[in-house]
Amino acid sequence: MMTSTTLKLPTFTIMALLLVGCASSPTGRNQFLLISPEAAILESETAYLSTVGALDEEGKLATDPNLMGRVGRITGRLVTIAEEDFPNSQDWQWSVAIIDDPETVNAWCMAGGRMALYTGLIDQLELTDDELAQIMGHEISHALANHTAERMSRAMATTIGVVAVGVAADNSAAAMAGAALLANLALELPNSRVAETEADTIGMELATRAGYDPEAAVTLWQKMGSLSEERPPEFLSTHPEPENRQAELQRQIPTMLALNPNRVKAPITEIEIVR
Repeated sequence: MMTSTTLKLPTFTIMALLLVGCASSPTGRNQFLLISPEAAILESETAYLSTVGALDEEGKLATDPNLMGRVGRITGRLVTIAEEDFPNSQDWQWSVAIIDDPETVNAWCMAGGRMALYTGLIDQLELTDDELAQIMGHEISHALANHTAERMSRAMATTIGVVAVGVAADNSAAAMAGAALLANLALELPNSRVAETEADTIGMELATRAGYDPEAAVTLWQKMGSLSEERPPEFLSTHPEPENRQAELQRQIPTMLALNPNRVKAPITEIEIVR
């Protein structure tokens, strides 16, 4: 059973964590963050534990040892490369909740490396290991590029300023409650198309260097495109058009192949598969 803890921080710490301004993504893109990456990680933990805890109580967490082992091996190799390139992620609590939901085609990764993968994504697309690596690499890249903090910042900009009110009133509990609300809203908000394209590139490189075929990125989105002709998956809500995405990924394949021409598999970093 999942549990969560209440985080208590003084108001000046909340203010320092929340209000940070401009930053740059791993690709050099300017990011305006009202929420710091550190605050995003803190609040994502609370939101994740709440979300996954509810799924656990409903019996919706997959327990198939073969599936859990497969996801752990593939994601563990990606995490090895991620930690090499982004040393700050070595302290993250990497974990994957495999949600037993054959109707949902979706996956996500919050700040701090906490992920979820729906069985519908694997089953409906009949994913190969290489294609699954592209999915998980893409989602990990959202966390590495601070896209959760961006989504929380967008949520903050469209709310009535509950966090700012709490800080101004010297009420750390109100500020933390507001930040927790933003973290939960960020779970529901889609990434921007710019962020999706950025995660495609970073994720493709992670998967290639971890030993997986970069060409699987193209076959993955071909499958996504075919599925979306019948009913667009939630995963594609604001993603670039599959045809455009396939063309851009195809263009990057020669560069990616040069990174690991023999497709040598990376060591597996042990991560938690939530059960």
